[in-house]
Amino acid sequence: MVKFLNLHSVNARFESQFKEAFQTFLDSGQYILGQEVDRFETDFASYCGTKYCLGVSNGLDALTLIFKGLIALGRLKENDEVLVPANTFIASILSLKNVGLKPVFVEPDRTTFNISPIEIEKHISAKTKAILVVHLYGQLAPMEKIKSIADRNDLVIIEDAAQAHGAETSTGKKAGNLSHAAAFSFYPTKNLGALGDAGAITTNNDELASVLKKLRNYGADAKYSFEMLGANNRLDEVQAAFLGVKLKYLDSDNLSRQKVANRYLSEINNPKIELPFYDGSKSHVFHLFVVRTNDREGLKKYLEACQIQTMVHYPIPPHKQKAFTEFVSLELPVTERMHNTVLSLPMSPVLSEIEINEVVKCVNAY
Repeated sequence: MVKFLNLHSVNARFESQFKEAFQTFLDSGQYILGQEVDRFETDFASYCGTKYCLGVSNGLDALTLIFKGLIALGRLKENDEVLVPANTFIASILSLKNVGLKPVFVEPDRTTFNISPIEIEKHISAKTKAILVVHLYGQLAPMEKIKSIADRNDLVIIEDAAQAHGAETSTGKKAGNLSHAAAFSFYPTKNLGALGDAGAITTNNDELASVLKKLRNYGADAKYSFEMLGANNRLDEVQAAFLGVKLKYLDSDNLSRQKVANRYLSEINNPKIELPFYDGSKSHVFHLFVVRTNDREGLKKYLEACQIQTMVHYPIPPHKQKAFTEFVSLELPVTERMHNTVLSLPMSPVLSEIEINEVVKCVNAY
């Protein structure tokens, strides 16, 4: 069986370091916002090249807190429109709805899956105040073009970098340092994954960082001194310890993912299957390797029979979800076709040569 993602194998490599980190955490007697969170925030900010990193409870909370912070600072207000990719995970949309902002769905580029700058410009109105960019599947969106559009229209840019840990531009700037603020998820399946729920926000903005630090901790400026309406969205101390261990290996793991992707790209040759775009740079860290086919169910069942696990990211686009009935009448043909044809092949930094060979052989034989 070639597993889609063998999390046990991914994390078994760090078992002794996890045990050591846990013992340090246990011995410290600091179990909430202690030295492990401080250390990880410092290290991850340095890794991303940002002034600040704030550890939070998960990726959705990271996004929601960013928007709450921008509202608290008066940069956004209720019912402002935020442009967002139509083909994203539901968390991107929930973060906007949860704080009273209005998502405006923008079609993706047909080649890269990422939000299209051409489509962005078509959707800008007097009510548009921000762009939420998602680096989907681990590939950076075209940030220079998007920044140019945002600057001309005085728009805030926020990154949903939940799938793009370590992705770099040609100038060496990393995901998380390409916008006003960025949200990361450390869900266990991510390129940098915790052993439970966890997330972070990166930013270079002093005021926003100060507000976010309060918002994640009940709105407190100091113990029992509450300046604003906050929530309990803190990063868990033990997850910070585990993330600190794995951060050291993120670049090498991303390189391993790129090597798997290059093998798939160079060796899979089947006219029924469309391979993803990749320019060979560090801009894509292959959180997922997503192909397209007109017979997804047929391919999925065939690979299951070959003992190869696959997944669909994602079967139903946000505007067709029951939770968002107000968007059901939207016509988004590019997004809908993607959601009907995408299939994710096994992708992991610990895939063996034998496993990669098996995937290639079976996909080519389909």
